Amino acid sequence: MTELNNPDNDDPFLVQYQPSELKIASEFLSTWLPFLSRDLCRDCAKTLSDRIRSLSVIVELKGEDKSGDFPKLNDKVELSNGNCCSDGNCENNSVGSLKEEDDTNSIVSWKDGTPGCSETPPMLEASTSGFHSEKHLGMSWADMTQDDELAKEEKELEQQELNKREVNVNDSAGDLRITKVVGKPTTLACEQSEYNRFMNVKRKKEFMCFEKVNGKLTNILQGLELHMDIFSTAEQKRIVDHVYALKEKGKRGELKEQTYSAPPKWVRGKGRVTLQFGCCYNYATDKNGNPPGIIQDGMVDPIPVLFKVIIRRLVRWHVIPPNCVPDSCIVNIYEEGDCIPPHIDNHDFVRPFCTVSFLSECNILFGSHLKMVGAGDVDGPIAIPLPVGSALVLNGNVADVAKHCVPPVHKRR
Repeated sequence: MTELNNPDNDDPFLVQYQPSELKIASEFLSTWLPFLSRDLCRDCAKTLSDRIRSLSVIVELKGEDKSGDFPKLNDKVELSNGNCCSDGNCENNSVGSLKEEDDTNSIVSWKDGTPGCSETPPMLEASTSGFHSEKHLGMSWADMTQDDELAKEEKELEQQELNKREVNVNDSAGDLRITKVVGKPTTLACEQSEYNRFMNVKRKKEFMCFEKVNGKLTNILQGLELHMDIFSTAEQKRIVDHVYALKEKGKRGELKEQTYSAPPKWVRGKGRVTLQFGCCYNYATDKNGNPPGIIQDGMVDPIPVLFKVIIRRLVRWHVIPPNCVPDSCIVNIYEEGDCIPPHIDNHDFVRPFCTVSFLSECNILFGSHLKMVGAGDVDGPIAIPLPVGSALVLNGNVADVAKHCVPPVHKRR
């Protein structure tokens, strides 16, 4: 009987920890398992994997959290013929190379048959599809580690931008010199962690909804992509907190004049708060006669550093193409009952464009002829759920032929 099937609840080392602490340890060690098992033989990698998994079993036996939130590790492995590490076969046998019967984590294969991304991210060329983490409702140890990675990336990007502008004065000579920008190499552990999460992104690209457009049957959803699990729970919290901090700055008048907009809520769905960065978009003809579209002389703040980190994540993880990196951003802050009426985004915005979702899930409706059926309510042929932490990419017909809208939301988002 293996250690996993018969965990020792009375282990003197484990009894001093609470079930919640063992759960955190299980999550954290599962995240780092490919790194910990690198260069181990298959027997050693399996033993390490079983021991980590046994922590979750102990927690369940103690009655703590039976909901199955623990990261899944390999249940089926190929064992080596030699004894544990005695034959020197501890190379290239990390848990990432162990075979799983139903591999739902392959970057090109998903259980539902939807195609995944066929490319590897530029930071690492390796296969580590041996495990995946499920969604966590709370902020786990692993989530906090990912949050640290996001914060580190943000700090590094901010420092790089400061270094580009920094000028030092030589006190003795009185001359000026530009500070040399020295980038820190990304550690293998961080690359491995990012690659593991990249491998777990679920992607759906084959959407279909046929309607007659100009007398021709057309797939109005051609060009639509949904990328799920792009942001962890901790990253979502960090981003949302930053958005609300910017909102408060806008309310206090600390942002440029057209960055923050909060029109009166005269009717339902017309009063959502918006934040614009990078460029100013005019939603309707203004008092100066400017038509809807981008106002060249609009005064808005530049894209915040954290948003640039988000954009870099989307590019590195093959959500948006590297030849169409966004230089502007509109944040819609919904309260309960707010919506966005049917529209096609102005062609001042280059295709493809992308929307990310936080705080709560809602549907986005598509149709070539969306119908208003009430105060803010819309009837459309197809609704696509937008999970929290996901990114939706619009290109082709879905961006230029189909209208889209967000019906009144039930929660803040």
